[in-house]
Amino acid sequence: QTQPVESGGGSVQAGGSLGISCAASGYGPMRYCMGWFRQGLGKEREVVAVRYTGERDPRYHESVKGRFTLSQDGAKNMFYLQMNNLQPEDSATYYCATVRICAGGAWFLRSWRAATNVHWGQGTQVTVSS
Repeated sequence: QTQPVESGGGSVQAGGSLGISCAASGYGPMRYCMGWFRQGLGKEREVVAVRYTGERDPRYHESVKGRFTLSQDGAKNMFYLQMNNLQPEDSATYYCATVRICAGGAWFLRSWRAATNVHWGQGTQVTVSS
C-alpha cells in the first residue's frame, strides 16, 4: 500500500459546498478501511467520516452528519467527500487515510488512533469564511 493522494478543497463562503477526493492504491481486491480526517489550526486531528470497503455504508462524526457524504468508486479505489452547508468551524486541513488491518467502519470511527500502519495523505486545505 502507498500513501493516498488527496485533491480538491479550496475556499468557500458559509453555506457553500466543496468536494475533495482521495486516490488509494496498492490494495487490489483486499478489504481495507479509509477515512477522512481534519485538523484545524491549533486543534487536534479528528475523524470526519470513514468507510470499510467490506461494508455498504460509511460512518460519520456527529458534527457532519446530514451535511457531508462519503462515497466510493470501487473500481478506481477513489473516495470522495462531498461537503454541503459548510460552516467556518469546518475550516481545516483535510486528510485521507487508509489502513489494511481494520475491524470495520464502526471500529475505525471509534478507535482510529489505535490503528497501526495507517497511510496518511498530504492533506488538502478547506477554508470557510463567514
